Amino acid sequence: MRTEVGSTVERLDRPSAYYLSRNKRRRDRDDNAEEPTEPAVDPLANATTLYVGNLSFYTTEEQVHELFSKCGEIKRLVMGLDRFNKTPCGFCFVEYYTHQDALDCMKYIGGTKLDERIIRTDLDPGFEEGRQFGRGKSGGQVRDEYREDFDEGRGGTGRALQGEKSRNNDDDSRYSR
Repeated sequence: MRTEVGSTVERLDRPSAYYLSRNKRRRDRDDNAEEPTEPAVDPLANATTLYVGNLSFYTTEEQVHELFSKCGEIKRLVMGLDRFNKTPCGFCFVEYYTHQDALDCMKYIGGTKLDERIIRTDLDPGFEEGRQFGRGKSGGQVRDEYREDFDEGRGGTGRALQGEKSRNNDDDSRYSR
C-alpha cells in the first residue's frame, strides 16, 4: 500500500492573501446577485507580472533589472513613482515573458534583500497605466502619513513625526525671543 504524501508548501500560482482581501467586497456584492452561470476565471492563473514591494526609495531601475533578470527575460519594468514629485516611492512592477519565469522569481527572489531591505514579491493580474503612482495623500505610499519612526530607506521620518518636530521647533523659537 502506498500512502499519498501532501505538500507542506503552498502553491505559488494561487492568489495571494492580499489579492483575496482586496476583492472580498466585490465578492460579497456578487453573492447578493444572481448565481453566475460559469465559474470565475482566476486572473493570476497565467500572470506574468510581479508586484515588488518594500523597495528602498533609493533603489534604481538598473538594480531591480539586474536582480530580477536572473530568473528570466524581463519584458517590461515599471517603477512606482510619487504622484507629484515623480520620485521612486518603494514599489515596482516586473513583467516577464512567461508565467513560469514569474513563479521562479517569486520562489527565488521574494524575501531576499535589496538595498538593505527585504523585498516582497506577489503575482499581479497585469499592469495598467496609472498604477505606477503612489496612493497616499502626499502622492507616495499610504503608510507614510502614519509612520512614526525613522527609516532612511523610506526617505527618513514619517510625515506625522515631521509635522510634530516642526511644531516643537516653532514653540521653541517663540520662547527664545
